[in-house]
Amino acid sequence: MQPLPGFRDFLPDDCARRNYVFAKWREVARRYGFVEWDGPVLEPTELYTKKSGPEIVGQLFNFTDKGEREIAMRPELTPTLARVVAAHDRDFKKPLKWFSIPQCFRYEKQQRGRLREHFQFNADIIGEGSLDADVESIALCIDLLRGFGFGAQDVVVRVSDREFWIDFLRAQNVAEEKWQETLQIIDKSEREPRDKTAAKLGPLATPAFEILDGKGGSEKLDRVVAALRARGLADFVQIDLGIVRGLAYYSGVVFEAFDRAGKLRALAGGGRYDNLIGQLSDGAVSLPSIGFAMGDVVLGELIDEIPVAKQQMENAIASGRNLDIYIVIAKEERRADALAQIQSLRDAGFRVDYPLTPAKVGKQFQTAEQLGARVAVLFGDEWPQVRVKTLASREEQLIGNEESLAYLTSLPSLSSRAERSGVEGSRGPTDR
Repeated sequence: MQPLPGFRDFLPDDCARRNYVFAKWREVARRYGFVEWDGPVLEPTELYTKKSGPEIVGQLFNFTDKGEREIAMRPELTPTLARVVAAHDRDFKKPLKWFSIPQCFRYEKQQRGRLREHFQFNADIIGEGSLDADVESIALCIDLLRGFGFGAQDVVVRVSDREFWIDFLRAQNVAEEKWQETLQIIDKSEREPRDKTAAKLGPLATPAFEILDGKGGSEKLDRVVAALRARGLADFVQIDLGIVRGLAYYSGVVFEAFDRAGKLRALAGGGRYDNLIGQLSDGAVSLPSIGFAMGDVVLGELIDEIPVAKQQMENAIASGRNLDIYIVIAKEERRADALAQIQSLRDAGFRVDYPLTPAKVGKQFQTAEQLGARVAVLFGDEWPQVRVKTLASREEQLIGNEESLAYLTSLPSLSSRAERSGVEGSRGPTDR
C-alpha cells in the first residue's frame, strides 16, 4: 500500500532533512525574539469560511464528526491565530511576536511544489501597526532564507502595498465592491498573457500597466527598502507592485519570496492584515497585525537546486546524526562492564551505540565507521583498561576504565549535547 495522493512518508533521511529545516526556522525566529506556539489540527469549518468564504470548502479535508459538528483539518494557521489572540487578548502584552510550524492540509490538485499536506513556518507580529513591524517581518523572512545558505543572487523578496492599489482604484472611481475582483486580476497579471489581463481590466488597463511597468512609485515602500538597507539586507528586496496577493484580508504592505531563476513557486508570502482579527472575532478584538508563511516543500526543492545550501544541509545532518562513540565488545565476558560504561557516557550527553548481540571485532569496527562514530572504545583483553581509537586519525590509547569518561570528555573530536546543533536524523553512512 502507498500513502494517499499528496501525502508523504518521512523515512530517516527525509526526517533528518525535515528536522534540519525545523531547527533552522526555530533558530532564526528566536534570534528575532519570536516565541513558539501552536493550535489544534481540527477546527470548526466555519472558522475558515468566515475568513475565506464558502468556496474554501472545496479545498478542505472536512467532515461531520460524531458530535454532528462540521469540522475541517487546518489548511493554514492564521484563522486559528486570530481566534486564539481574540480569546486571550488580555493575557499577553502587545506586541506579540509568535511563530509556529504547523502541518497543514489542503484538498487540491497536487503539483510540483504543492502537496495535500505540508509543513510551514508562520511568523506574526500582533498589536503593532507601525511600518517598523512590516520591516521586521520582511527582515525575518530574508534572514530565514540566508540561514539556509541562500544569497541575494539566489532569492529575492518582492514587496508591494495593497493600500497603494486601493488609492489607485479610488482615484479611478472604481466601485468598492469591485476592488477585490480588480486586485485579483492584477495579482494574476504576471502569470497570463497581457492582452488577457487588459481585457479583464478594461479602461483600467492602460494606467494599471503603467504602474506595473515601473512608472508608479510608493513612498511607503521606499521607506521599507531604506530601513532594510540600513540592516544590510536591501540586496534581497525588490519593489514590485505586481505583487498584490489575492486574499481579501490583506490591508497594507504585502510581500512574496522567490528564487531568482524563477523556476519554482513562491517560497514565502504574507503581509499586513489589520482587520482580520476583528472580522473573525465579530469585532470583539481588533489588533493591527502582519505575518507571513514559508512552506517546506518549495524550500526543500530550492535547497536541492543551490549547491551551497545543499552542502550546508548535508553537513548539518551528518553532524547531528553521527555517533560520538561506538563500544566494541571484543570479549563477551566484558559486556556487563561495557553496558555500565555505555550508560555513563549517555548520561554525560554522548551519542553511543554498541552491538546488541555478539559479533566479530572487525564487523563491529565496520559498523562504527558506517554509523559515523568519531571514537571506538574496545572492551577486551586489556581489562581493566580499555582501548580508545579515534577513527579519523586511527590513533589509539590505552586508558583505565575508571578514567575513560574523563578522557573521552577531553577529546577535541567529541562534544557534549549542549554544544551540538540539535538536528536529529538517520543513522547511516554519511554518503547521501
